[in-house]
Amino acid sequence: MALFNKEPEKAPKVQPVQPSNSANATPAPAPAMAAPQPAPAPRPAAAPAAEGRAYLDRGSKISGKLMFDGPARIDGEVDGEIVAKDILNIGETAVVTAQIKAASIMVAGKVSGDITGSQKIEIRPSAKVVGNLAAPLLVIQEGALFEGHCSMQPEVARDDRKITVFPKEDRVAAKEDRAPIKEERVAAAPAAQTASSGGSKPA
Repeated sequence: MALFNKEPEKAPKVQPVQPSNSANATPAPAPAMAAPQPAPAPRPAAAPAAEGRAYLDRGSKISGKLMFDGPARIDGEVDGEIVAKDILNIGETAVVTAQIKAASIMVAGKVSGDITGSQKIEIRPSAKVVGNLAAPLLVIQEGALFEGHCSMQPEVARDDRKITVFPKEDRVAAKEDRAPIKEERVAAAPAAQTASSGGSKPA
């Protein structure tokens, strides 16, 4: 029996049926068939690349850091951090409390946390987003709820910015250097007012 053997049967044994030319001939006995096997469950059609190869369905709950190399779709609950190198689609039933970084992000569910897209962020009408957005291209469709700040600079520009912090002594010295300039302006202001009034003093 194939059920208990370690090796499955190579091929079912089927006896060929030979056609008979005579009308009086008795029909050949039907070959013995094994019990009918149930057909495999139909698979849904392959989702397009934008829908995602990795899929977290409704009812799933994950806590921690998720990393995706290809397109991904989330319809479940995630708490933590999400990093994707490709498109990330957050469906209408998704509840995400995470920091999200991906190339392109489409949000239709609830997200609490900062979202950074290297290419694009799209907030759909059914979305509720609480957090900061950063992407060179930002689309917020009518009906979407968004609470936070947004930045539309390319990620390269944000990384290349340099901030120089001077020691406190240098800042104090710079203020002292500017102080005489203010005094000169204050002293020059009354002279300008008297010149504009005709230069005469009241008696």
